[in-house]
Amino acid sequence: MVAGTAAGIACGYLADLVFADPRRGHPVALFGSGAARLERLTYRDNRAAGTAHTGLLLAGLALLGVAAQRRNRPHLGLAAATYVALGGTSLNRVGDRMADLLAADDVDGARALVPSLCGRDPASLDAAGLTRATVESLAENTSDAQVAPLLWAAVAGVPGVLVYRGANTLDAMIGHRSPRYLRFGWAAARFDDVLNYVPARVTGLLVAMCAPVVGGSPVAALRAWRRDAARHPSPNAGVVEASFAGALGVRLGGPTQYAHQLEIRPSLGNGRAPEVADVGRAVRLSRAVQGAAALVAVAAAGWLSGACRSGRRASPRV
Repeated sequence: MVAGTAAGIACGYLADLVFADPRRGHPVALFGSGAARLERLTYRDNRAAGTAHTGLLLAGLALLGVAAQRRNRPHLGLAAATYVALGGTSLNRVGDRMADLLAADDVDGARALVPSLCGRDPASLDAAGLTRATVESLAENTSDAQVAPLLWAAVAGVPGVLVYRGANTLDAMIGHRSPRYLRFGWAAARFDDVLNYVPARVTGLLVAMCAPVVGGSPVAALRAWRRDAARHPSPNAGVVEASFAGALGVRLGGPTQYAHQLEIRPSLGNGRAPEVADVGRAVRLSRAVQGAAALVAVAAAGWLSGACRSGRRASPRV
C-alpha cells in the first residue's frame, strides 16, 4: 500500500503532465453543472442555505471517494482522482498562450483568454493589466490547481482530493463577494480558505526554493512573503502572489476590476512592474513548483503510509 499510494499520486501527476485537462466532459465541469442546478433549489440569501448547499455537495464527493478507495486496487482510483483534480498543465499552456498574444500586441486576443485564467473583467485590462493579471493568476492557481490537490491526495487519499477540488470549484462559483453570493457563498469561501491554508504556505516555500530557476532569489521570495502577504485580502493568495513577486523581482497588486466590484489590492514585492517577458518566467516558475510539489506529495504519501503500517504493527494485542 505504501508504494501504491505514492504510485497513484505519481501516475495522476504524470497523466496531467501528458494529457492536461480533457476538452469535453471534464468531471470538474460536470460537478459545476450539477452544483448550478442544485443551486436553483437551495438558493436563499443567507449563510444557512449556503452552508447546506456546500455541505450536501461535498458530502456527496466524500462518499464517492470513500467508495472508490474501498475498491480493489485503490491506487488506481487515487491516480484517476488526482488527475481529475489537477490543472497545472492546462494552466501553464494558457500562460504560454497569453505570453505569445501579449508579445504580438494582440490585446483583444489576450482579453478573450482572460476567463480561462481568472474572473477579472477583461474589458478593463490594457496590456499592462493583462500582464499583471496573468502573473498573479499563475501564482494563485499554482497553489490551488496543483500543489493543494497533490497534498490532499497524499494526506487524505481519494476522498480528500475530491472534496478539495469540489470546495475549490464551489469557491470559484459562489465564493466571491457579489450581492447574490455575499451570504450564500460564505461557507464555500471559508472552507476553501481552510483547505488551502497549509498548501499555500507549502507553495510559498517551494517558490522560494525554485526561484533560481528563473534567475530569482529565494531570500527575496521569502522576504516579500513575510513583508507583504498579510496585507492581501486573501489569507492564502497573498502568500503565493507575494512569493512569486519576490522570486520574479516584480511588483504585483493594485486596482483589480471584477464583474461585481473594484478591489484595490496592496502592493506585493518591491520590484518593477511586470513585463511581457515575466509571463514566460512565471510559467517556468510555476512548472518548477508543480514538479517539486509532486515529489513532496509522493514522499509524504510514502511516509504517512509507512507510519500507519508501523503503528498497526506496534499495537499491542488484547
